[in-house]
Amino acid sequence: MYELTQQVLRTDASGMPMEWINYQQAVRLYHAGQVAYACGSVLYRVHGGINARTGRRSVVEVNSILATHGTNKAIHGGYVPPLNNAALFRRDAFLCLYCGERFRPHDLSRDHVTPLSQGGADHWVNVVTACKRCNNHKAGHTPEQAGMQLLAVPFVPTHAEYIYLQGRRVLADQMEFLQAHFPRSSPLRRRPLQ
Repeated sequence: MYELTQQVLRTDASGMPMEWINYQQAVRLYHAGQVAYACGSVLYRVHGGINARTGRRSVVEVNSILATHGTNKAIHGGYVPPLNNAALFRRDAFLCLYCGERFRPHDLSRDHVTPLSQGGADHWVNVVTACKRCNNHKAGHTPEQAGMQLLAVPFVPTHAEYIYLQGRRVLADQMEFLQAHFPRSSPLRRRPLQ
């Protein structure tokens, strides 16, 4: 069994990844009859009370992946996930996309490839992870104007990729499930497990 902080991947009935939930939320879904099916490894066995009539104790087994009834049509086609630094830094593997060095999150910053002052947007395709030194050196210039080379092309994560980027300690079976929903060309396919 896993420690109680291991996240459970929730999907809709069609298998589309939706979100990460904790074990309490998973047990509530089972209790409410919302679980359509489960797959992956058993993470938890949660024991309930003892039935006064039968003397049996209830047990809920929580798997690493739970599918719930219904589908979420909002995430199919045209979905753009919210931009935040935590997901951005994970998208770029905690690398400064100018010097190529890996940094801890607190040493990184969001850089606008085309600066806001030059009409750039605060959007996934115009932002990259940069160390503070490189970001300060680039200042309000484009990479070309600053004489700096961008090491990778920024991209908008799909919903499944964004779910991966939001996860903590993604298990092998969860990663395999998520990767099946990544585009074939996704740079996240080549990532080692965290």
